Amino acid sequence: MIDGIGLSNISREHLLRAVAQTEIACVQNLFNLADQRALDVLTECTARGIAFVPFCPLGLPGEAHHQLLGNPVLGALALRLHASPAQVALAWLLDLAPNILLIPGTRTRAHLAENLAAASLHLDDSARAELARPFTTMA
Repeated sequence: MIDGIGLSNISREHLLRAVAQTEIACVQNLFNLADQRALDVLTECTARGIAFVPFCPLGLPGEAHHQLLGNPVLGALALRLHASPAQVALAWLLDLAPNILLIPGTRTRAHLAENLAAASLHLDDSARAELARPFTTMA
């Protein structure tokens, strides 16, 4: 028996075709501060009440991950908010829409506690404005 249908790595057009045929419970797409190409998918999911799970919420593994978390804008904002860059990046995702579900990678209890604390981090209007600008990793 199928309790719910989830889709991964899809376009908005794929989503529209799928919801025309059946109920979709969740969509999982690459999405983070540096890669927001799936924003139209997130917007459509939000409008339809479909859960959206951003995979690689802290950037792709390896160098892209380190560059994202080492971005000076993110670092300065983290210092101002008394948080880690990862917490700010995760809080930004949670602040975008009520249907976002995060599953960040967690290897240790300390890392789990850090990730969970991101849910209670408040982004003020200034922080939102800084993070709304085009966000790229360092060259």
